[in-house]
This record gives sequence, structure tokens and C-alpha cells, in this order.
Amino acid sequence: MSSFIEKKEMERILSRASALREERDVQIRDQIVERIYDESHSIAQDVVRKEKNKQQRVFDDKLDRVLTSKLWGFPIMLLMLGVVFWMTIAGANIPSSLLADFFFWGETYLTQFFMWVGAPAWLHGILVLGLYRSVGWVISVMLPPMAIFFPLFAVLEDFGYLPRVAFNLDRLFKKAGAHGKQSLTMAMGFGCNAAGVVACRIIESPRERMIAILTNNFVPCNGRWPTLILMASLLLGGTMGLAYGTMMASLIVVGMVLIGITMTLFVSWSLSKTLLRGVPSHFTLELPPYRKPQVGRTIIRSIFDKTLFVLRRAVITAAPAGIITWILANIMVGDQSVLAHVAGWLEPFAHAIGLDGYILMAFILGLPANEIVVPILIMSYLSTGAMTQLDDLTQLQTLFLHYGWTWLTALNLMLFSLLHYPCGTTLWTIARETKSKKWTLVAAFLPLTIAIGVCFLVAQLVRGLGLV
Repeated sequence: MSSFIEKKEMERILSRASALREERDVQIRDQIVERIYDESHSIAQDVVRKEKNKQQRVFDDKLDRVLTSKLWGFPIMLLMLGVVFWMTIAGANIPSSLLADFFFWGETYLTQFFMWVGAPAWLHGILVLGLYRSVGWVISVMLPPMAIFFPLFAVLEDFGYLPRVAFNLDRLFKKAGAHGKQSLTMAMGFGCNAAGVVACRIIESPRERMIAILTNNFVPCNGRWPTLILMASLLLGGTMGLAYGTMMASLIVVGMVLIGITMTLFVSWSLSKTLLRGVPSHFTLELPPYRKPQVGRTIIRSIFDKTLFVLRRAVITAAPAGIITWILANIMVGDQSVLAHVAGWLEPFAHAIGLDGYILMAFILGLPANEIVVPILIMSYLSTGAMTQLDDLTQLQTLFLHYGWTWLTALNLMLFSLLHYPCGTTLWTIARETKSKKWTLVAAFLPLTIAIGVCFLVAQLVRGLGLV
């Protein structure tokens, strides 16, 4: 027994010594980097003359003292996000309704054409009610908000503000036991989680790189923005007047972003204390100068590089998903479709976490891409005969209410969308980057477990307090 205690004590001492050695190495490395930077800055001041840029440097320094300050940095960041979301939500409603009207006008004529040529009902169902309708909803629901959000985000990036966001978040990641560069990879995740995972290569430490990879999914990617914006504007912000509803919806989406960032920090801290223990390393982040945004060029580039790219990916994945959804909704087993049977089987579990069986089915079928979850959900509801078509987004709200949705359903759908497993592309990227089935499974089931746990707690709390 004494020998066992001595052995455990020796392991503890060796572990502590290793941690102290790693911490000392980090401190020495930081001191060396700081000395090199100070020396190079001193040499540059002696030999470089940039009188014509003196005013620009003074302007940058003054602006940085505000945008990166401990007092104003975060409030300004939240205000910027709020303005971007407000402009997105306020500007997307009318074009979304117009696009929906256009596509369902086209559906009417396609249906008449299929009837004219005498096409069988199953062919019309697969091609029109399945493929065409799902693609139509992807475009009408996703295109307007993306066409506004991505250019606005690109203008902030071109101005040089996004590196300041990373700088503000850097100290939080250090406190969470993660690498400061994780703030940069997280910022990449706002565009695409797969790109954020690849960006984790900039983190030298394998331990900290793994933490960044496993937590990148907690920030909403471009595939989840339309879902968050749609739910916030239709069912949460839509209960108020138009002006106040748009403002409330914007605040709700900002709140979702904050929840994602908080979860990223919390899970990073938890992993650094359990599965991936270690001392966080540091890095020097040199902020680029501010630039006058090339608004026209930036908007065009963002539309082609992001908006149309994401839309194309969504359409490609939505087309087969729409066909599969229609088939599942029209293959009858007894007096119910396969889709209704599976949704009914999932219903008790879904109800416990504040959702319904059709919503869980949409997330399962939407694994290839987050963009198609809402279109699949709409297809599933429409295929059950509740409504034959949707003329505008107001009827979309009516459809959800018809199936018993409340503000809790919309809230938990947003939370589940924010926190659940990565899309198929991101999981494939994680498998390629980690070269490990174990860590890929962790990357899938860790966020799924958190999403289920959070939704369950919210649902039980709200129902327990009698708020729905």
C-alpha cells in the first residue's frame, strides 16, 4: 500500500514538474518574441521614414484605442453585429416573399405542363413537389439574407475590423486554456466551419489545434445563418410590430452568436482541463492598418465567392434531399407514410427537448448540409397535406403554427441548429485533418450531446414555469 501511494505521489510530482517546465518554456518563448519585436520596432523607427503616412498611423492608433479597449471593444463588437443582422433581417423579408411567390407561380405552370403531357402522378411528385419545391424554398429562404449579410461582413473585413475582433477575443481564449490563434479560426468558422477547421493548421501545438478543431462548430456557419434569421424574424421577433420585431429579431440572433462564443470558450476550457490538458501557449498578433473599403469590388466578390457558392452547394444538396423527403412522405405503411412513422417514433424524445419528430427528421436528412434543414422541414410538413402551397412567408408562419409550434419550438430549433453536430463536409474535413476516427466521432457526438442537453434544460425550465 505504501509503495502504491509513493508511486502515485511520484506521478503527481512528475506531472506537475512537466507542467511547470512547459509553462516556463512558454514564458521564455514569449519573452524572446517580445524582445525581437521591440528590437525590430526600434530599428524600423531609426531607419524608416513614412511622413506621408503619419496621419494614417495616428488615426489607426486612436481608433484601436477605442475598438480594442477593454471597456468599449466588446460593446462595439456587439453593436456592429446587431446592425448587420438588423439590416439583413429588415432587407430580406420582401425579396424572400417575392421569390417564394415566383417559384410557386412557376410550380403551378409546371403542374399544368405535367398534366398536359399525361405524366404519371409519381413523376410529377418527385420532380415538381420534391425536387423543384425544395430548390425553390432553398433559394427564396436563403438567397436574400445571404445577399445582404455576406457583403456587409466582407466590408467589415476589408476595412480591417475583423482582426480587431480576434484581438478582443484573444485574452478570453487564453483564460479558457486555449491558444490565442483560436480566435482567428473561430472567425473563419463564421463563414464556413470546414474552412475554420482547415485554418486550425496555423496553431502549432497539437493539443491546442485539436481543441480549436473540436469547438469550431459552435459558431454559426453560413449554412445556419438563414435558419437563425428566419426563426428569429418569423416566430420570435414577428410577435411585435414590424420595426420593433426586426430589432428584437436582430438582438435574438446576436444572442445566439454570444451563446455560440460562450459555448466555444466553455468547451475549450473543459477540454483543456480533461481530455486535452496542458498550458496554453501565446502568440503575437500584429494588427493590419485600416483601409478604405472598396465597397463595389467587395460586394461583387462576396456575392460570387460566398453567396452564390453557398447557394450552389445548398441547391445541389437540396435537390436529392427533396426527392428523398417526397418519397418517404409518399411510401405508405398502413395508413401512414414512412416519414410520418419515423417522425412519430421520434416524437416523444423530440417533445422532451422542445421540438417535434419532423424537426429531428429534418436535421437527420440535412446532415449533408445545414442549409437544407428548413427546406426539408417545410417539405415534410407540406407532404402531409396540411397545405398545398405557400404564397408568402406569412403562410410559412401559419404552417408552423398549424403544427403546434410556439416560441419555445422556434427558440430550441435555433439552439439545436447552433449547437448540434457539424455538417457532412465539416466532418469529412475533421477526419482528414485529424486522421483519427476517434476524434471525428468526438467532434460529432460532443456537440450533439450538448445540443440535446441544452434544449432539454430549456424546454423543462420553460414548461415548469408555465411560460408556454
